[in-house]
Amino acid sequence: MLRRSILTLLLTILVGTPCFGQDWAQKMFKVRDHDFGSVARGAKVEYRFVFENLYLEDIHISHAYSSCGCTSIRIENPLVKTYEKGAIVAIYNTNSFYGPRGATLTVVIDEPFYAEVQLQDRGFIRTDVDFQPGSVQFDAIDQGTGYKQTVAVNYGGGREDWKILDVKSANPHITAKAVETGRDYGRVTYRLDVHVDKSMPAGYMNDHLMLVTNDDAGQQIPVLVEGRVTPGISVSPAALFLGEVQPGQKVTKKLVVTSKKPFRILAITCDDKKSFQFDLSKETTAAKLHQIPVTFVAGTDAGKIVKTIKIKTDQGEMTPELAAYAVVAAVK
Repeated sequence: MLRRSILTLLLTILVGTPCFGQDWAQKMFKVRDHDFGSVARGAKVEYRFVFENLYLEDIHISHAYSSCGCTSIRIENPLVKTYEKGAIVAIYNTNSFYGPRGATLTVVIDEPFYAEVQLQDRGFIRTDVDFQPGSVQFDAIDQGTGYKQTVAVNYGGGREDWKILDVKSANPHITAKAVETGRDYGRVTYRLDVHVDKSMPAGYMNDHLMLVTNDDAGQQIPVLVEGRVTPGISVSPAALFLGEVQPGQKVTKKLVVTSKKPFRILAITCDDKKSFQFDLSKETTAAKLHQIPVTFVAGTDAGKIVKTIKIKTDQGEMTPELAAYAVVAAVK
């Protein structure tokens, strides 16, 4: 505790300087600048500026504001604990603005110390292309079920030969096909059939399809695909933080594994067999909920420990996994 108090005091002194005061906060963001590119009018266009708490203290986002009404902001989780991730979501207001637009987003942190981080976005909002609805969106689907949705793409720019040549997806689990449904006096309509396959991994999905057109003004137009795939088996906590420990110290915490139907846990493994132990002695029968004690024994090497825990069940390919974190203190 004395060591941690000294470190906290030192950090408090250092953040008094403007340079360091911003630097520690900026380091949490891997990306601080994003170009939306050419987007359709009325399309739902968002970007998640993801950050990770690299420190032992909790990080709290007080608020965030934008320099332009063309971008709104949503803070996904204001309080982020050690090694957890949060996100500042930039929402491009394509219904109210058009043409080239950009904004500076200022994120204000008030705990453990005051700091401001500035993020940038930009793009070009078209008036000749729109989507109905503005994105492919679903609240939640069960893992292993798949999902289908149709989006209407309308072009009104006056070109008789305007076409969608291809639809590209960076996610192998999302495919789409554009089918022309009308062409008349410079207006063209397409039906975009989007399919999320059954093997889509569990978790939050925020991806983009790219419509490749023959339009020199903007050959690629993004279509947002977002939603959540609910796992057949879920684990809490999603990331296991074991705290700051002394060399040789033993720490035990509990994993809660649940499902909608009874299941058995066959094995739990970790890429560090020496430091992690799992007690399955009381979890021999099928149940909807299992509580697994996890024991971590710290080694002699100081520093951050990051390992992966995998849970094998009798539910086939459903193998949940999570990250386990610990910080081993240096020997005095």
